[in-house]
Amino acid sequence: MELLLQRYRNGSDSTLGSFFVGGEFSCFTCEDQHQEIKVRNETRIPAGRYEIKLRREGGSFNPRYAEKFNFHEGMLWLQDVPGFSWIYIHVGNTSEDTSGCILLGYVATRTDRGGFVSQSVLAYEEVYSVIARALSLDEPVFITVRD
Repeated sequence: MELLLQRYRNGSDSTLGSFFVGGEFSCFTCEDQHQEIKVRNETRIPAGRYEIKLRREGGSFNPRYAEKFNFHEGMLWLQDVPGFSWIYIHVGNTSEDTSGCILLGYVATRTDRGGFVSQSVLAYEEVYSVIARALSLDEPVFITVRD
């Protein structure tokens, strides 16, 4: 399965993008802002192609998401992101809700500083179910992130 995150709005605090599953638009994304030198908890991941796997063990997200979402089988975890670790696709609205991770939402609102997404839980539930199903069938899942 191929996913695409096409970034389209760069701001001083956040980045908005469009998220595609199998070539079809699915939802919007919000990430941290671009920075030439990484600042912990304030920098988006570099553009590139990353495999996604489920992270079932450890971390603070897994127990919270297992309690919140009855379908949760593990976090959607991007592999081998240069300079980053534990990068997930998850729920959130603004760059304050992420430390390099990708947030999903059905509505994107542009601001002078980048933007934010809303209806995040609904978007996450839909995207998660598609990705988790592919992974349960041992289908590899990759995301391409483009600036």
